[in-house]
Amino acid sequence: MNSLNQNELEALRIMWERGTSKPAEIQERFTWKIDNGTLRSALVSLVAKKHASRKRQGKAFYYSARVPKTTALQALTRNLARIFAGGSTRELVAQLVDTTDITADDLRIIHQAAAGKAARNQK
Repeated sequence: MNSLNQNELEALRIMWERGTSKPAEIQERFTWKIDNGTLRSALVSLVAKKHASRKRQGKAFYYSARVPKTTALQALTRNLARIFAGGSTRELVAQLVDTTDITADDLRIIHQAAAGKAARNQK
């Protein structure tokens, strides 16, 4: 997966949540202020990298994510693991638990997710 910048990731997040959207719809849901030109540059880049598609309907262009959220997450996780943990996702997760503000409730959720994963792997 080609590297994605912060604006591209945010645009993808919005498309994963909303589905096919016009640029103005994406722009209004950004969690930070982004000008129109910067957004359009990010969308063009996503299309060029084949992470999004663009279709014209009437006078408007609509964008949609081509890459599933799980695929992007796996690629980004592998990249982070390579950079920060010698390629080990297990070590990356351990480092995240050790170095971030994780509450007891967070740990319970992580434990439940791990237990579910273990049960699925045993089938």
